[in-house]
Amino acid sequence: MRKLALFSALAMASLAAPALALDPINTFWLTNAVTAGKIHDHLERLDRIADRNGDTRALGTPGYAASVRYVVNRLKQAKYKVEIQPFIANLFEEHTPPELERISPDPHLYVHEVDFLTMEFSGAGNVTGNLIAVDLTLPPTPAPSSTSGCEGGDFPVGQTGYVALIQRGTCTFQLKAENAFAAGAAAVIIFNEGQPGRDGLLGGTLAEEQELPVVGTTFAVGNELAGLLASGPVIMRVKVDATTTPVPTWNVLAEKKGRTKDRDVVVGAHLDSVDEGPGINDNGSGTATLLTIAEQMTYLHIKPRNTVRFAFWGAEEQGLIGSTYYVDNLSEQALANIMLNLNFDMTGSPNFVRFVYDGDGTIGDEGPPGSDIIEDVFTNFFDRRGLASEPTEFDGRSDYQAFIENGIPAGGLFSGAEGIKTPAQAATYGGTAGAPYDPCYHQACDDIDNLSLRSLGQLGKAAAHAVLYFAMTREDIRPEAEVSARLATAAASAEYRGPHLVR
Repeated sequence: MRKLALFSALAMASLAAPALALDPINTFWLTNAVTAGKIHDHLERLDRIADRNGDTRALGTPGYAASVRYVVNRLKQAKYKVEIQPFIANLFEEHTPPELERISPDPHLYVHEVDFLTMEFSGAGNVTGNLIAVDLTLPPTPAPSSTSGCEGGDFPVGQTGYVALIQRGTCTFQLKAENAFAAGAAAVIIFNEGQPGRDGLLGGTLAEEQELPVVGTTFAVGNELAGLLASGPVIMRVKVDATTTPVPTWNVLAEKKGRTKDRDVVVGAHLDSVDEGPGINDNGSGTATLLTIAEQMTYLHIKPRNTVRFAFWGAEEQGLIGSTYYVDNLSEQALANIMLNLNFDMTGSPNFVRFVYDGDGTIGDEGPPGSDIIEDVFTNFFDRRGLASEPTEFDGRSDYQAFIENGIPAGGLFSGAEGIKTPAQAATYGGTAGAPYDPCYHQACDDIDNLSLRSLGQLGKAAAHAVLYFAMTREDIRPEAEVSARLATAAASAEYRGPHLVR
């Protein structure tokens, strides 16, 4: 078998270095070995696992346990020393459909999944009470601006048992719910804020179990209720039948030791699916991409300069629990040793776009220093092959978030989820304008037929290139001052957690 020529003349001639002038690395043999077919083989196995286990690989299910066994066995066959990291995650389950009803005036029963959704980690209850508006900003001003429910003083004094009507805005849903409970509310309705893009059906997570039922609604529902309140009393009923249960689960970790002791590259993808489906694109695709890269690094006898740690995260769909647990339980030295995190969450969307995380802050908040270099490595790879790419925000919805919050540079690839492809994107990447990037996102149809082999191959090769690039570079992408100071730095600026909004 041909071994990798790490510093060949071909590399020097053909691979342009990114902005920090890192040393050029020849990644040809690895990127050539990571193919859509090999990635797809792993996805077929994960799909079969789901088929045999109730069509899901979600937290707390036999399908997730079987997925862990499959990943562990493949990594061991590829000569990795594997660590199974146990932790506890909260599993939120609804036992009967929730109900939201206006008792008076003009009785009306709202439609679940059209008008309202239960917030994840809502408390249970069947509450009827007077509706009270909590510091609303109507009409809405530029988003996010509403501070509704963000302070205890927003709520009425001396009243209990009421239903609080709260507007989405600048603080987390969790804080709004906790403030409402402390102020005597018996249930909470949180409606979307109202600006373009913040007016649809609102579903979110409360991060931890609450003491009262909490639902999210469209802006239209909240605005209507606020208008009715202006004319007189409104009585609402909110019913949620749900429980939150601690469930044991696992991360899977495997690494190739490098010669440099203080520059670790953590490469992650989440292994779990949602309850509703097998999760073959979300995120079997990222899992299969990582497995393929890990195996091919062994088969090509690649010995990295920097340690590469492959991480298959559990309980991402419950709010990034596995990756957060991992980071939170590192020693200070182990945390300081992490040079960067690469994240691959969905790489095979049927109506895909080649999204690269926006490390330099072109369209949103920039990542910790060094994240721009990661973005350059991906975009340069695509550019050299005549493939368009575009930035996507660090919005906190995937497992890079715990690393970013600890000042660790991060980056990665994303092929798109529930967002809608624009006409310009369809002209650039192909596919269907006006349709979701992944029409089966978080649905039962996210199976082996819900994939683009073209996306798997292109994003898989880009992922392999970046993994090897940072495994072999002689340079540290972090500013020297940042390395010594970053344990005291936090960059918690995102609005989301996992698949759900938190504010």
